[in-house]
Amino acid sequence: MPGELVIYEQPLNERMRIFMRLEHLFSQALYNLRGASVWDSRQTLETLIDILNVFDRTDLKTEVLKELERHTASLARLEQSPGVDWDKLNRVLDEIEVLLEGLYNYSGRIGQALRENEFLSTIRQRSAIPGGTCDFDLPLYHHWLERSPEERIRDLERWLTDFEPIRLAINLILRLVRSSAAPTPVLAAAGFFQRSLDPGIPYQMLRVSLPATSVLYPEISAGKHRFTVRFLVASRDQRPTQTEEDVDFQLTSCPI
Repeated sequence: MPGELVIYEQPLNERMRIFMRLEHLFSQALYNLRGASVWDSRQTLETLIDILNVFDRTDLKTEVLKELERHTASLARLEQSPGVDWDKLNRVLDEIEVLLEGLYNYSGRIGQALRENEFLSTIRQRSAIPGGTCDFDLPLYHHWLERSPEERIRDLERWLTDFEPIRLAINLILRLVRSSAAPTPVLAAAGFFQRSLDPGIPYQMLRVSLPATSVLYPEISAGKHRFTVRFLVASRDQRPTQTEEDVDFQLTSCPI
């Protein structure tokens, strides 16, 4: 389609990195969940294990609660701004309140029931070995995969439901971050762009937009005080090289 854009995103802190990885994993799991084949169920379960591994590395519930509360404070300050869409603002604040209530009422560690599930634990242990979940390695897994698609999907839906409060919260947080600024047209001279970041503004994410027909892709490097964007010529057979041409692109610095 003419005018279609490809958006490349760069998180600017560890919390955003984790949220965006989980967003990717949840999307992958839900997509494969719809499939009826054994390979769809395998992929969904492997992604479920990846999600569980991410949850094991950090206290996601606390991180999400902090971020929701930060957004509540930021949005509440907008109430004093002229021209604010009151209905839209109140809908978002109500949505955040519901998610906060659900997470505060969630007792225990998210995903704990899955950690204690012997069937999933066995598959999880073998997943660290290349090809370790073959039929001869895990006959119980093979037995489950031979159940009807409806039965497998019901099990997978039940296991994924444990993460639903976090999934919904992360989706909202990332939606708010992405919509917190409008894209602006900028120029990368000879394929290189650099800009300072205001340390007084809590930037969360950078978004670089290019036409879908472009042969270039951006390599974004960001620190605490500045970021750079290098535009490389995409190649599947040779090492990518930086273009020598000036590049027009759209930049969104998401500050919320």
